[in-house]
Amino acid sequence: MAAVDIAGFVADLKSHAMDHGFHVHDERHFIETYSLSQMWEVDVHPEQTCGGALDLHMALDVDPRVILDFEDHVRDLPVDVDGPDDVFGLTLGFNWGLPPLDQQPDLLVLATELAGIGGMKFPVEVSAIDSFGAVTDAAERRVVVVGRIGISLADIFMGNEQLCAELDLAHDISIYLNDLLVS
Repeated sequence: MAAVDIAGFVADLKSHAMDHGFHVHDERHFIETYSLSQMWEVDVHPEQTCGGALDLHMALDVDPRVILDFEDHVRDLPVDVDGPDDVFGLTLGFNWGLPPLDQQPDLLVLATELAGIGGMKFPVEVSAIDSFGAVTDAAERRVVVVGRIGISLADIFMGNEQLCAELDLAHDISIYLNDLLVS
């Protein structure tokens, strides 16, 4: 029996995201057959922006070596220990998909404003990608906003991983970005 139920954690994450004002659109689970790496992806957006252009893509990257090391650690724990050490973790990525914008924001200002929302608990990166449909076409710029947080396997094992603050911050960032789209 596995020490942690990753599929159950993702199901709880989707339910918990709905409790924090998100609407869940889709879920995907990928397994890389050679390394057995896994990725769960969940597409969400704030409920009040349903039908809008903003999407949030959450992705949990699961390295099988980390899971196996954690299971070995749990199996070898002495009986008198309350729980496993908090040294094993996974990464949960947040990737906001924005369409090309008519009015391009100043990336430094946008990064600063989003840093004010996310703070140290939920750091985000802002970048842009210019693409050309044809050599003679003007560049089409897409703003990319990405955040990553660590997920503790010990907290999942003990049933303590809630992500309330992180989901609230992701929701606040989503609303801010949606307001940027409609302005």
